[in-house]
Amino acid sequence: QVQLVESGGGLVQPGGPLTLSCAGSGDSFHHYAIGWFRQAPGKEREGVACISAIDSSTYYSDSVKGRSTISRDNAKITAYLQMNSLKPEDTGVYYCATGTNAPLTYDYWSQGTQVTVSS
Repeated sequence: QVQLVESGGGLVQPGGPLTLSCAGSGDSFHHYAIGWFRQAPGKEREGVACISAIDSSTYYSDSVKGRSTISRDNAKITAYLQMNSLKPEDTGVYYCATGTNAPLTYDYWSQGTQVTVSS
């Protein structure tokens, strides 16, 4: 059983930075890949970034590539998503997720945190 608690969301100025944290629990956290997702108003949930369990390889969606960094600290049982140059279209509810077969499938999800990019 893995539980994920997200924090760091809120109102962000366009062009500004953002750091989201995903605190996990359970002894298997370090065995699983971690994914970040977001859901904009009126749209379906989309993948943002993923970090593997084996070698911490990272993957990013085209919309955030070059201005985002996903990382993990297994000792702290925490994953992070850092974004720069925030745009209004980055607005949405952000989730972190993991699972026994992640990134192919995800079994455990955070509660989600609202990120609003606006002046």
